[in-house]
Amino acid sequence: MISETITIAVDFDGTIVDDDYPKVGKEKLFAFDTLKKLQEKGHRLILWTYRNGKMLEEAVAFCKDNGVVFYAVNKSFPEEQFDPKYSRKINADIFIDDRNIGGMLGWGEIYQELIGGEKPVIQKKKWFGL
Repeated sequence: MISETITIAVDFDGTIVDDDYPKVGKEKLFAFDTLKKLQEKGHRLILWTYRNGKMLEEAVAFCKDNGVVFYAVNKSFPEEQFDPKYSRKINADIFIDDRNIGGMLGWGEIYQELIGGEKPVIQKKKWFGL
């Protein structure tokens, strides 16, 4: 569990959603629950993705529709201006990416590692009259 405020860079395709690039894939289980909880705890989230243009706008909108608005997108801070003569490396304390060595932890494990306590609970649909 992390106690100080940190900056976390999060990949999109294959990490927040199933990889269906250039389309937006299906949400990964617990991804948005975990991201929202990290924001509630005061951590800065950066969307760090290969996407650009219209495909990037679709990813940002998908995240916003699911309750996550990022501190910055493909940059270290909102005011940063991209200059192609410099590296596009993001300045973050932690990177969450499906291409980690050893693969990606599930979002339930990420939740427990970074937030602690019980992992999010799947909200089951209630069927009446059955």
